[in-house]
Amino acid sequence: MSLYIVMGVSGCGKSTVARKLAESCGGTWLDADDFHPGSNKLKMSAGIPLTDEDRSPWLAILNAKLRSAMGGDKPFFLACSALKQKYRDRLADGLPSLNFVYLKGSFELIHSRMSARTGHFMPAALLESQFADLEEPKDAIVLDISKSIDEMIGQFRAARAVSR
Repeated sequence: MSLYIVMGVSGCGKSTVARKLAESCGGTWLDADDFHPGSNKLKMSAGIPLTDEDRSPWLAILNAKLRSAMGGDKPFFLACSALKQKYRDRLADGLPSLNFVYLKGSFELIHSRMSARTGHFMPAALLESQFADLEEPKDAIVLDISKSIDEMIGQFRAARAVSR
């Protein structure tokens, strides 16, 4: 069973890409944002970046979700920021076959996307803190978010074929 975390800063398209990858592979997906406690969402809505302490219980919940998905027979995708290596390590605890898919894009492109969206708790004002926290993964499948969804799915499939 293949487990993937589709990661990157807020506004890079994690949820959309994770959903489309799951659909294209006959898999399932979850959005990590759905598992943030209300207190975290309130902080972010107020423009206050989360601390490592804020994220700790959330990361534990996500690791448990990944562990439960590990026994399934379909590919599983989790859309999650996973900005720092220590967060990725917590998410991957006990999951040696977990793969990361990094959605890479420029600050300008992502800021323009965030500024145009409505109804999301994460304001564009926090994007700078997201980029400041970002530690780019060294061993991830990297997808260029300036490409179309179909092109990114093609990049994913090509990278996955090479890694087998």
